[in-house]
Formats: sequence, structure tokens, C-alpha cells
Amino acid sequence: MSRARQTLAAAKQRRTKEQRPAGRRIHGETKPGYDRELKKLVVPLPTIDPQIVLRSAAALDRYGPDFTYGHYAAVRNPLVAVGGVAAVGGVLVASQIPPLRRKLVGMRPPGTGPSEAQRAKAWFKVTFHGEGGGKKVVTAVSGGDPGYTETAKMLAESALCLALDELPATAGQVTTATAMGPALRERLVRAGMRFDVVSGG
Repeated sequence: MSRARQTLAAAKQRRTKEQRPAGRRIHGETKPGYDRELKKLVVPLPTIDPQIVLRSAAALDRYGPDFTYGHYAAVRNPLVAVGGVAAVGGVLVASQIPPLRRKLVGMRPPGTGPSEAQRAKAWFKVTFHGEGGGKKVVTAVSGGDPGYTETAKMLAESALCLALDELPATAGQVTTATAMGPALRERLVRAGMRFDVVSGG
């Protein structure tokens, strides 16, 4: 967050160098609102995931001719939604001011993360709602503690995948879907993560 301007400048420069996919439309969606299907408010989640997904979609034809992606947190209470947006906005502003940035960084010194017992109780679940070709599908990715345990698993399996598996020829800065695709997913499943089709498909 503290390098927001530099990140935007780098992204703008990259877009001038990269070729747009010919005859295909790739679009990011960041509009908050109410989801009737979930019966919850949805607010854009400020993570790097949408950028990665959209870059994968631009690089790979299998994402289709017209691809739109949005990444949201679903909440029942409007006050929680407003509070979350305000908190993220406050951290973003504070991270631009050196004294406040140092204070933020000092709040969690290295080595003061959650204990093994706390991590054992933690879990994550990301639900994907997809629609295309007149069909709807709901899938879910889930696992244990996302901040430490599952992140370490993803990094280790990615390294093994790059070193040992048969992968498509790529070069430069590419996303995991472009570099590894199904091979990485298979490794993550064997390592204990779940990739489930909830409905449709």
C-alpha cells in the first residue's frame, strides 16, 4: 500500500508494452452492491488477486472471448461493510505518511505472528460464481490457515512444480495459471487443499 503510486505507474508502463488480446474483451469489475443470490452486500476486496486473474485471462484463450472478473467480500451488516472500507482507506492513507507508516510496520514486528495452536484453528474458503454460455457454476477453494500454513504450502508446491513438472514454454513475468495451470492445482490437492464444484458445471 505504501507504494501505491509506484505500483500504478509500473502497471501503466507495462500496459504500453503488452499486446492486447486480439478479438477478446477482458474487464475488471469493482462495483459494490447487493447480491440477491447470496442475500448479502458485496464490497470489492482490496487484494492483488483481480490483477493476476485478469492478466491470466488476457494471456490465455481458454478464458473466452468476453471475460469479466470481480473479487468481493460478502457481508450481512451494512455497518461492517462501511467499517471495512473505512479501515482499509485509513491504512492506505496512513501508509503514505512516513511516521505513520513506521508506526503501522512496528505494530507487528517479525516473529510475532499467530501461534501454532491459533494457526491450527484458522481456515479459508473462497467461493467463485461463474456464468457463461447460458450456464452457471459455483466452485469453492478451501484450506487451512491462509496467512502462514497454506501460503507456505503454495510457495513450496509452486517451486516443486516449476522444477519437476512438464509445463508449457513461457518466459518473462507470467502468472501461475500461465506458467503452471492444472499441474499446480493437482499438487495443491495432493497437499490437502480442496477445489470443489458446489453446483452447476
